[in-house]
This record gives sequence, C-alpha cells and structure tokens, in this order.
Amino acid sequence: MKRETIIAPPLALAGAPVRARRRGLSPARIGIYLFLLSAALFFLLPLYVMLVTSLKSMEEIRLGNILALPFDLTFEPWRQAWSEVCTGAACEGIRGGFWNSVAITVPSTILPILIGAINGYALSFWRPRGANALFGILLAGAFIPVQVMIYPLVRLLAGAGIFGSLPAIVLVHLVFGMPVMTLLFRNYYAGLPQELFHAARIDGGGFWRIFLHVVLPLSTPIAIVAAIMQVTGVWNDYILGLVFAGRDNLPMTVQLNNVINTTTGTRLYNVNMAATILTAAVPLAIYFFSGRWFVRGIAAGAVKG
Repeated sequence: MKRETIIAPPLALAGAPVRARRRGLSPARIGIYLFLLSAALFFLLPLYVMLVTSLKSMEEIRLGNILALPFDLTFEPWRQAWSEVCTGAACEGIRGGFWNSVAITVPSTILPILIGAINGYALSFWRPRGANALFGILLAGAFIPVQVMIYPLVRLLAGAGIFGSLPAIVLVHLVFGMPVMTLLFRNYYAGLPQELFHAARIDGGGFWRIFLHVVLPLSTPIAIVAAIMQVTGVWNDYILGLVFAGRDNLPMTVQLNNVINTTTGTRLYNVNMAATILTAAVPLAIYFFSGRWFVRGIAAGAVKG
C-alpha cells in the first residue's frame, strides 16, 4: 500500500494569513473605531470645555471662543473657588464642603462594607432560618427610591434626637448602602470553593474565626469594588446631604449648588467651572487610579449569582 507523505506548512507561513487578517482594517473594525472615537469625544468634550473655561479670565470668556485654549493662562478662578467664592451667606469657598464630604464619606464607606461583608458571608454559607427571605428583602431594598424613605427617616431621626447631624447622614447612607453591599459580598462568597470552608469547619473554625482568617483575606477584589461604588455614591449624593446633614455638615455637592445658584451680579463662569471640577475631582481620581482593580473585582464574581 502506497503511503502519501503530508508535509505541514511552516508555522510562519501558516500564521501569516491570520496576522494579515488581524492587521487589516475591515469595515466592521473601522465602524468600531469610529464609534469609540465618537463616544470618547461625547464624554470628554464637556470636561475639556470646563477645564479650559476655568483657566481663562472673564474678559477672554466674553470673546465667545468656548473651545479655544486659554490665551492668558490663570489659576485665579481655582483659588477663588477653593477659598473665596460665596456658598450662600458665607464667602469662604468650597473647602469647608470638601472636608464635610470627607467626614461623611469615610464612615459611610467603611461601615456598610464591614456589615455588608458579614451579611453576605452569613447568607452564603451558614444559611440561617429565613435566609432566602431576608436576602430577598435586602435585594428589594436596593431598588427603593430614596425619596420614598425621606419623610419616615426624618421623623425617626428627629425622634432619636440626631436629625441634622453627622451621625444622622452617616446612618442614612448606611441604611441605603446596605442592600447593594450585601448583594455584592453574598454573590462573591457564593463563588468561592466550598471545600475551603468545609476544611476550616473540620479544623474547628467557628463563624467569626472562619470569617476573619479565611473569608476576609479573600475579599480584597470585592472590597475594592464595594469601596469604589460606595465612595462614588456618597460623594456625589446631593438630596440626602441636603436633608439630613444639617447646616454645619453640608457636603460639597450642596455647596456647589449654592455657588452656582446664589451668584449675584456678573456670573463668574470660570469660578463656577473650577468649583465643579474640584467637586468632581475625588470620584474622577478614584475611577482613574482604581479602574483596573474595579474591572478585576467585577470579573472575579461581583455581579455573579
């Protein structure tokens, strides 16, 4: 019987068409690039206008060249926005609102993450009686608009004597952040290997010992996701801070609204733009520096379940 010898093509020649196809610009790839470019321009153009306007003098702004780069670069609007602009009756800039937002955001992020991790751990592994019903109630709470709960919370906090204070606004953010935090941690823990926890139980580990020594060290990806979501939500909040924080603890977003809406005389667009960028600087920095970890946490199971 005659055998035929089949000679395989060289790897370089076999891979050449594939590389050539990858390097080619097909109509579909060109469409994707155009879409991405249009989306980038759509989202970056307002930021560009705000940035260049905040670096211009009012005389240059009145010329009407909204997209033009600053001819005479100045940082005076930024200084005024931080320390001199009027936020209502006081003219001390928005720096006071910045530190108020920090004082509100730090405990409003740490407490929901800790309690949400414990809730998610309990609902994932220990399955107490009524765990599914409790998880369903918490999940439904994530979709309740905050406006529905404002009046009952005002009456409740006023009765407790803490309405219009820092503990009041932290407690409100804790209540509204708990459903989402529990959902995130519960779904993440449900994807971890069960054998790991069975072995810990065989070794004598209890509820808290397993949580502290096994679960928490594995929670870094989802904790980063939860921190990003909670910090962004609390920092950008307006209505809850306006109602529950009190006059002495108004967050930065409320003071920014006062800057823009209480201006008398000539409206200082450069100062308003600088104040807006300063208010958005913290969420922008978080997304810019931690976006990679946010994607890793989501891919690790944050939205699974």
